[in-house]
Amino acid sequence: MDDTGTLTLRPLTARSIVLSTLLGLHPPRLPARVLVRVGALFGAAEGTIRVALTRMVAAGDLEQRDGGYGLTDRLLARQARQDDSRAPRTRRWDGSWEIAVVTSDRRAAAERTALRQAMATLRLAELREGTWLRPANLVRSRPAVAAGQCGWFTGAPEDDPAELAARLWDLDGWARQARLLGDALDRAASPADRFTVAAAALRHLLADPVLPARLLPEDWPGAGLRRRYDAFEREIRALLSQHTGG
Repeated sequence: MDDTGTLTLRPLTARSIVLSTLLGLHPPRLPARVLVRVGALFGAAEGTIRVALTRMVAAGDLEQRDGGYGLTDRLLARQARQDDSRAPRTRRWDGSWEIAVVTSDRRAAAERTALRQAMATLRLAELREGTWLRPANLVRSRPAVAAGQCGWFTGAPEDDPAELAARLWDLDGWARQARLLGDALDRAASPADRFTVAAAALRHLLADPVLPARLLPEDWPGAGLRRRYDAFEREIRALLSQHTGG
């Protein structure tokens, strides 16, 4: 969404066609000929898809084996995050918050970057430099980088937790974008347009803080966007099966 409140979408490229297709599959591996057919469905020429496959292998996005292309470990981790964003594992919230405080005195820039990425994956927000927190309503393991650089505590704010959540996350902004994406997915007519909007919706779901209901604004659109994406995925699976013989 730009400064005027208009929804902006990344253009559909050969790379995004291949990547989005594989990220939606379990296991995420397809023969080159099938990926070429998928590309044709969205208007990409065979040569364009094959060049993209070669470049993605060179970049470490894909591995080629036995005539097929599959995701590498780095993108398998992304697939796991996307799967979690569509169906996050939650538990009954008792009002407590997770609190992580950086305890390392000196950290290289790469370590700081790795921690920020880990905290984003854990859906924690930064209250101030080196202090991260969120309601303790999620079920997930902590990556080694987060466990190693931080001390972890459980506590609760003395002030209104909903006001704290609104300071930590731009909930109104996330909701506006989610509604725009949901409306755009409903309006998109062609497979290419729906594919483009759905990819943006899935990226947006990765940024959903998945807060307890009583900390969210009314009419929170997270569940609605997930339902729309699930409907799209069923539709696109049927379409791909029809056009690729899968």
